[in-house]
Amino acid sequence: MRQTILSLSEFMYIVCSRAVRHGLPLGTEDTYMNSNLLEVSGLHVSAGEKEILHGVDLTVGKDETHVLMGPNGTGKSTLGYAITGNPEYTVTAGKIVFDGEDITRLPVNERAKKGIFLSFQNPLEVPGVTLSAFIRSALEQKTGKRIRLWDFKKKLAETMQLLAMDASYAERDLNVGFSGGEKKKAEILQMLMLEPKLAILDETDSGLDIDALRIVAEGVNKLKTPETSTIVITHYQRLLDYIKPDIVHVLYKGRIVKTAGPELALELEEKGYDWIKKEVGE
Repeated sequence: MRQTILSLSEFMYIVCSRAVRHGLPLGTEDTYMNSNLLEVSGLHVSAGEKEILHGVDLTVGKDETHVLMGPNGTGKSTLGYAITGNPEYTVTAGKIVFDGEDITRLPVNERAKKGIFLSFQNPLEVPGVTLSAFIRSALEQKTGKRIRLWDFKKKLAETMQLLAMDASYAERDLNVGFSGGEKKKAEILQMLMLEPKLAILDETDSGLDIDALRIVAEGVNKLKTPETSTIVITHYQRLLDYIKPDIVHVLYKGRIVKTAGPELALELEEKGYDWIKKEVGE
């Protein structure tokens, strides 16, 4: 079985950048490495009879923004689905540890309660359920408590204003008749209201004009705290002008084949992926 092995320079970049960013003196990196929010190790994932991920290793520390890039069809969305527990994808080997707990076999709803959120690339329309009712129900399921309607509506209105969303969208059926940009804003609205520990954004920038992109990115940045982290799946550097990554990974043919700092995204924007393919021997 082939495994992806980080070079020494890639490994030291990750370790040292985390230590410096969190104010730890060099030499205490091992202490910090024990405070990871997400640890994916040796992950193999299949959809039906087809294996899509072939041994993915990914570690996300607290207060980190990771970017996942790669050509179409390489497994980026599949990794997001596997982390969140989508039942259409089967983990055949490996482990997913979230906040110190093995969640590999937990159902999707239990993972959501623990603080994992996925913003969909193509959000579904849900006739008969308003955006407001959907978010309130999700919040109550996450907390296990009834939420006072007045408090909920106040926070919802404030958050919608932050995203420049018309207040009328709160009482419209979820994503029904929404433009592509409004669907993406609705996803970020849900994220901000639910306040997850880990947000996975699957091509949130697709279909957005520059103004909507800036507003959505500002919403994502509002979530950032010392205890939360974000994984951004994207093809384009433009989103990263607003959401600053700490670490960038390239996923190719179901494996993470390269890891580096923000400069890697710029290099991919300039050169494409041919040089990556050459590095892996193609």
